[in-house]
Amino acid sequence: MFENLTEKLENAISKIKGYGKITEDNISDAMREVRLALLEADVNYKVVKEFTNKVKEKALGEEVKKSLKPSDVFLKILKDELLNLLGEDKTDIDLSSNPSIIMLVGLQGSGKTTSIGKLANLLRKKKNKKPILIACDVYRPAAIDQLNTIGKELGIEVYSEDKKNPIEIASNGVNYAKENNYDLVLIDTAGRLHVDEELMNELKNIKEKINPNEIILVIDAMIGQDAINVINGFNEALPITGTILTKMDGDTKGGVALSLRHLTGVPIKYIGTSEKLDGLDVFNPERMVSRILGNGDIMSIIEKAESVIDEKDAISTVKKIQSGKMDLEDFLSQLKQIKKLGPLENLLKLLPGARKMGLNNISIDPKQFSSLEAIISSMTIKERKHPDIIKSSRKQRIALGSGTSVQEVNKLLNQFEQMQKMMKMMKNGNFKMPF
Repeated sequence: MFENLTEKLENAISKIKGYGKITEDNISDAMREVRLALLEADVNYKVVKEFTNKVKEKALGEEVKKSLKPSDVFLKILKDELLNLLGEDKTDIDLSSNPSIIMLVGLQGSGKTTSIGKLANLLRKKKNKKPILIACDVYRPAAIDQLNTIGKELGIEVYSEDKKNPIEIASNGVNYAKENNYDLVLIDTAGRLHVDEELMNELKNIKEKINPNEIILVIDAMIGQDAINVINGFNEALPITGTILTKMDGDTKGGVALSLRHLTGVPIKYIGTSEKLDGLDVFNPERMVSRILGNGDIMSIIEKAESVIDEKDAISTVKKIQSGKMDLEDFLSQLKQIKKLGPLENLLKLLPGARKMGLNNISIDPKQFSSLEAIISSMTIKERKHPDIIKSSRKQRIALGSGTSVQEVNKLLNQFEQMQKMMKMMKNGNFKMPF
């Protein structure tokens, strides 16, 4: 996402770095790069024209002429205008009622049913809510089965009925939620291949019957600029309060995110970051702009770590590292914590300068972690505490038990030995960074 856009914007900024001040001529070269970058990222051409005109106008203003570093001011202008496109503040979801009712709508194939599970999971964790899912898509084959599967995996109840009247199902489901002390109701509505009158009438009738706190439109980011037409089509019939952009982790160019809020006035509330049921993030405009400009997103890494890593275990591990007493038992515990963070390459991409360091193209095979975990799990407790006792016969037994080779066991032990040496140097204050 945004990888090509980031590269092109960095090229535009680098053009300004070579000048003592910004002039009409050199800003035109830079803005040409910006314009092409945005168009290639599938940003709406009207948005591109307005954006580049504003940036150029501000860059030629008095504030830049006084600057010692025109490139820094140019970067700040780009950041401010990108934030202006996305909306400067993240938009919270309305959970003021009990129960709070969220109605998800969207075209068929947008990822709506999966998104409802992701959203329920996120709000349960982040907002301490007790959610229930209501299956109102009575037309798509296996839609209710899919929602039941998601609910079962998450441990969240799904309300459904055999009848084919989605308005009654929604109403009955809300009453059921109230009777059973659920404080969050998420309604999965039917989709179509395109916006039509029949679909809109049904959604309007459901809305009138249950009076939801939010009506969130799920949009597949891969459809590009047609997303604007979809949003406007839904928004004409329903008061859309926000959107979820799915598949933002895929090959999407991402331009729809930069066009959507500006052209429709509808805020992006969440983005899909993976196919897994924890792959939904609150949309934070400032962090998104930071990623677009190649500055990474450290806060998202920290929040992800805080959500999955046990604080007591982390503190205990840090103390052991500081004392130089970390063993393979501790290392196994850390491997299990790291696996909870999800694909590590996704986290590496959030580091500042990741593209320049080549981290955006790294692929980490999860089987490598599973192999390490299997090797350590095949050791006895004594061997994990005292790896120096692991000699030839023990290595053969561990390799056989873990389904690996003696060479792989040796590699793990050698790497751990090097780690221990480094920890001892840190403890004694003799460790120096190799750069």
